Amino acid sequence: MRFVHFVQGTTKGLAVETDSGLRGLTENLPGYPGSLLTLLGRGQEALREAHQQLSQAPQLDTSRIRYLPPIERPGKIVCVGLNYADHTKESPYEQPSYPTFFPRFATSLVGHGEAIVRPHVSEQLDYEGELAVIIGRHGRHIPQDQALEHVAGYAIFNEASVRDYQFKSPQWTIGKNFDATGAFGPTFVSADELPPGARGLTLTTRLNGKIEQQANTADMVFDVPQLISVLSEAVTLEPGDVIVTGTPAGIGWARRPMLFMQPGDVCTVEIEGLGTLSNPIVAETPPA
Repeated sequence: MRFVHFVQGTTKGLAVETDSGLRGLTENLPGYPGSLLTLLGRGQEALREAHQQLSQAPQLDTSRIRYLPPIERPGKIVCVGLNYADHTKESPYEQPSYPTFFPRFATSLVGHGEAIVRPHVSEQLDYEGELAVIIGRHGRHIPQDQALEHVAGYAIFNEASVRDYQFKSPQWTIGKNFDATGAFGPTFVSADELPPGARGLTLTTRLNGKIEQQANTADMVFDVPQLISVLSEAVTLEPGDVIVTGTPAGIGWARRPMLFMQPGDVCTVEIEGLGTLSNPIVAETPPA
């Protein structure tokens, strides 16, 4: 199942990918099944029913819609740093033996095709192509061998980072949470359409068409079951929560000269089986 959250004019809606294109309904129409977050809260059967229903809905003109993040306001967005060994080697850190978790906030999210905004206070806006895990079942103290039962699906994330702010303190949170820097989408793909744990998928990040990152999700130091199990030792996971699983080597900060995204650039992240997330870069207008 492949769901797309969109807005047409000012009205939000939910669609599914079909062989004939996107089919869906806006929230003001009869038969609208609810948002993806609502459906996840109702369980897998609600998702399947909504998919079947939307597959019979009118076809959408993609030129008249804008993509929204699959879930606009997740209860939690938990990111993972240093989760590819080759990326750790290009960073100023040693490889940790415990996942490096940090939060992202919903105000940082943008959808496919929407602009990632370079803040006016910095010129160090970097790309980070990543796999996002979307939780479908409530759980705490989840054993590794049961962790994938809690995964509803996956999406793509560009965890754009403002590097000079990231390194202003030992905590990375500010540099990872500027408004409109977390691209998320374009599609929610249910877990049953991918290998267990989304393992073995090629991830490619391109800047203006040039490959800057390329890796395989099998290269993660802590795989999806491990991340869920370890995180749930401390945190209750709920439907709609998002775990952003880390980026591989090739970030712009580690290059000499450094390579940062500029206004007018286009950054794409492609993950095998999930599609392509594409976003233009624009400059923030300074406050008056």
